Amino acid sequence: MTATLTDTDLLQAAVDHVRTHDTAALLRALLPGLDGLELRALTERCRFAHTALLVFPPDADALRRTLADCGLTAREAARPSTVVRERLALRHRRDPAGLEVGILRPTVTGLDGERRVVELFALSVPPGSDLAELAAHERTAQHEAHLGFEVDRPDPLVLRGLCALLARHGAGPDGGGYNPHEDGTVFYFEAPATSKAGYRRIELYAPGDHRDLLADHLARHRADRPAEAMLRRLTGAWTTQALAAFAELGVPEAMDEHAARTAGQLAAVVGADPDALLSLLRYLSMLGAVVQDGPGFRLSPAGALLRADAPGSLRPLALMYAGPFYQSFARLSDTVRTGQVAFDLMFGENHFDHFARDPELAELFDRSMAASTRMFDPLPAHPAVRAAAAASTPDAPRTVVDLAGGTGELLARLLTAHPGLRGVLLERPQVADAARRFLDTAGCGARAVCRAGDFADVPTGGDVYVLSRVLHDWEDARCREILRHLAAAMPPHADLLIVERVLPDDGSPSLATAWDLHMRCNVGGRERTTAHYARLLADAGLELVDRAPLPLDAYVMHVRKSAAGKVG
Repeated sequence: MTATLTDTDLLQAAVDHVRTHDTAALLRALLPGLDGLELRALTERCRFAHTALLVFPPDADALRRTLADCGLTAREAARPSTVVRERLALRHRRDPAGLEVGILRPTVTGLDGERRVVELFALSVPPGSDLAELAAHERTAQHEAHLGFEVDRPDPLVLRGLCALLARHGAGPDGGGYNPHEDGTVFYFEAPATSKAGYRRIELYAPGDHRDLLADHLARHRADRPAEAMLRRLTGAWTTQALAAFAELGVPEAMDEHAARTAGQLAAVVGADPDALLSLLRYLSMLGAVVQDGPGFRLSPAGALLRADAPGSLRPLALMYAGPFYQSFARLSDTVRTGQVAFDLMFGENHFDHFARDPELAELFDRSMAASTRMFDPLPAHPAVRAAAAASTPDAPRTVVDLAGGTGELLARLLTAHPGLRGVLLERPQVADAARRFLDTAGCGARAVCRAGDFADVPTGGDVYVLSRVLHDWEDARCREILRHLAAAMPPHADLLIVERVLPDDGSPSLATAWDLHMRCNVGGRERTTAHYARLLADAGLELVDRAPLPLDAYVMHVRKSAAGKVG
């Protein structure tokens, strides 16, 4: 669209556009590469709702005259526009409080009989106002002019699908926001370079509060601006500490997911400074841990994971990553320079010995390991486990052996899912005692034995052996040693299930890539590719049968003795 210099001409062009276009034709012009199925998916889930523009009348009477000149009537009072006000403030380095942007939506009937609106953003600029330069720039640039599509039944899956489809056809994220005055969420996109619609921006409007999805959309938008993206990455340490402080102070427990509470109310409950807590909550709202609702804050589903009693609570991980592992990461450059373990350099001993001397820290570490147990959810249904359970009888029960099984979370899941199985857990003495208590509490202690020992003490005669998140703790030589102990103890028919995060071969994003750095810095181990694991297994007389994905970017690798290993 070619910008003109008068509000009346701009508004008339928008009215004509709304009147002469329908949803399908406009989508074909916006996204020329759409195929028939994609066009149908879009038209079934969203509709062309408005053409938008920003005008700068000197006062309310002038705005009414401009509307009348274009045959329009504003039947309702203007509502505040939070999103456009914030965008103008950011673009022109202004205080948002001094930019009173209102929204009017006069209706227009299209040639197809559909009722649509012109979405008119209005910022009054009286003669002599210091906003005159801003208005002149915006009239020329037309940053806020866009085509709006309203999403029907905007559940998260539909919204994600629509955003992905727009991105696939070259529409890049261009900001957005949540307007509490209307309870609606706006997702802005830049139209692709091939667009023939005459407008450079697209809006998806979703009724309701969808700030969780909006956070992802805005993150992709920021990634397109290198300096801002880098600055946010450089402040990642603040994110870790903010989430940990939130958890440590017990703020998630004091919050509600439905009713908002002010910083002052929360500060009185947790014993914090109200102003400092307000700063923390505002920051956490950017991270999606809380939701700002008027003067108060609600707990988001993500923030609820930091409650101590939440199923799958991540609170122990937050405290661990902001505690000893945070301190050791300060010496990451030493690890990269020399290959030495930063944790050992920081604390003068490896993390196993360090935690063993501090019971509270050891308990936190064990609970932090249990915080990621969601990756275990599919394991009771693994074919090797189901086959062992099916073959188990009261007279000859089949046995699962969990090596370095921590406090018994995984073994308890397997035994609970399959009452005919028996279990053996091997761990360090102090952890074996905790595992025994956990298994008793889980109701399967009578079918489980907890043994204290090292990898040289692998129990013989098991039917399914489990090695979960162990090999990534060690370098290759120690891994071969552990696997050889296992191979020597395994009967020829036994299965071995190895649970690890696996580095992708193609460099695609994965939690394994981050954990690889973490393991080198804090433990002295590493993450590996599937091919790397296959080589280590072969050296021990074992072979990789297959692998299957698990939650949290983990995999379960199914292993059996090789022909040579069985002979040996």
